[in-house]
Amino acid sequence: MPADAYDRFMGRYSVPLAPLFADFAGIAAGQRVLDVGCGPGALVAELVERVGTASVSAVDPSESFVEAVRERHPDVDVRQAAAEQLPFPDEVFDASLAQLVVHFMTDPVAGLAEMARVTRDGDVVAACVWDHATGGRGPLSLFWEAARELEPDLEGEQPLAGTGEGDLARLLAAAGAEDVEDTALTLPVEHETFEDWWDPYTLGVGPAGVYVAGLDPEHRERLREGCRAHLPTPPFELEIRAWAARGRA
Repeated sequence: MPADAYDRFMGRYSVPLAPLFADFAGIAAGQRVLDVGCGPGALVAELVERVGTASVSAVDPSESFVEAVRERHPDVDVRQAAAEQLPFPDEVFDASLAQLVVHFMTDPVAGLAEMARVTRDGDVVAACVWDHATGGRGPLSLFWEAARELEPDLEGEQPLAGTGEGDLARLLAAAGAEDVEDTALTLPVEHETFEDWWDPYTLGVGPAGVYVAGLDPEHRERLREGCRAHLPTPPFELEIRAWAARGRA
């Protein structure tokens, strides 16, 4: 997946989420931190601002994302790897974070347990995922609501791990984290036009983009207009929400 397509689709939300998530995880100067499932680097950029390039490591299973982060942050240690098999020894990080990736892990509990393994005893393991549950307030919630009006049996992303309230805390506890606590992170995002909101869905990014790409032109146009009906008159601001949880390794 090209990094620029992901930036257009999700970066408009993941970039402003990153500082809220880093605050929740307590990231500050002097720490050595790991970004698991870094994508093209929204959280990496925030971590670099806080602790410096020499103190940030990142992994992602996508070769194109790894290459993008290496280009954008040449001095960050970026490796191609899955969360379930982190290429680091035990207890080397002061904090391990996973922004918007737990629901895409093959085995979320194993991935979070690996994050705990590479984090020093008593230090922070944290994750966040958009509120994709039915009636949720994630950035894609209105899209999937409109899609289900055309296909009532469509699941969308709501069954994915960690997308409901309390899910991430339960997964962290199952992974062996201690003193687990969770919260909701909310942020406003502005859209100048409807096309500004809609066009990134046509880039084939993520489950929503794949769904749109598979539609015939008539169904796609019906979905497009259904989405328009759910949104305020432009320009508009949406308040979106992610679930976040943190625990101690």
